[in-house]
Amino acid sequence: MGTWDIGHFDNDTAADFSGTLDEAALEEREGLVRRVLTVVADTGAEDYLDSDEAAEALAAAALVAAQCPGGEPVTTAYGPDEPLPTFPADLRPLAVEALDRIVADESELAELWDETEESAAWRRAVKDLRAVLAPEPEPDTEPLFDL
Repeated sequence: MGTWDIGHFDNDTAADFSGTLDEAALEEREGLVRRVLTVVADTGAEDYLDSDEAAEALAAAALVAAQCPGGEPVTTAYGPDEPLPTFPADLRPLAVEALDRIVADESELAELWDETEESAAWRRAVKDLRAVLAPEPEPDTEPLFDL
């Protein structure tokens, strides 16, 4: 995998995925995003996750997160150029499952990053993306009952 930086689109596979999205009809783009997320989310914990599948799913999760409150827009030149549909809310938990699988054991992408000095920064970027997709609920400040 040709990697240039820790950004979610800063590798050959993610950039190619962006090109695939751009070439697809608008009504097919959600299905492409859903498919790559599902492939990774459905990879068993004991199965080895290929780095290319993981890189595509990471890019797809970034696209879903970009439409969430607090999400960062995808502004890199390696992201899709064509408009994306508004993604349904059910893609958020699927993206979280995919991200959790990407950083788990038996993930080639995580192993490759863990061999570099940028491992902590890459993992932090994935964690930040996950936090946008599944934000922690606000603590309840109201007492449940009066004493």
